[in-house]
Amino acid sequence: MKVIMDLTVSPFGVGLSVSEYIAACHKIFDEAGLKTNLHAYGTNIEGDWDEVFAAVKKCHETLHQMGVPRLTSSLKVGTRTDREQTMADKVDSVKTKLQS
Repeated sequence: MKVIMDLTVSPFGVGLSVSEYIAACHKIFDEAGLKTNLHAYGTNIEGDWDEVFAAVKKCHETLHQMGVPRLTSSLKVGTRTDREQTMADKVDSVKTKLQS
């Protein structure tokens, strides 16, 4: 099943800057062949359900190995059965309506 996820990973106990940890997760998503869209407060991820959730798990495991003592992740997950839809499709739909 295809899924679009909005993921926010919040590392605790590592100081104020967390960009190195977010970059580590993005490398995992890239290596898994997942489509991503980084935004100011998280990442949109598109792909097969099992592959996306496996990558999120690996992200947590990797950040703990990097010394992050505590992680909290917030997830929003969307699936559809009526048709296939990509992240780009969703954004394009809104942009089209804004131009009308």
